Amino acid sequence: MSQPLPSSLWQLKPWWCQPWSIILTGLAAPTGVWSLTHRLWMAGPVALGVLVWWLMFLYWVPRQYREYAQGKARRDTAA
Repeated sequence: MSQPLPSSLWQLKPWWCQPWSIILTGLAAPTGVWSLTHRLWMAGPVALGVLVWWLMFLYWVPRQYREYAQGKARRDTAA
């Protein structure tokens, strides 16, 4: 039987790939663009990209991992 997977994806990730670092980097990117350019048309797409990045890495990926880990745990106990 294989090792059980951690219940949280974040237990597998290094410190620089934790939710707090993703959020801080996501806040820093559009803030940096805005502070350097003061152009909404430049900061806006960066902010939109960050929102998509957050949605993917803070919502979808952990959700998919959790579903996979729970399914694997059920399959391992049924076997």
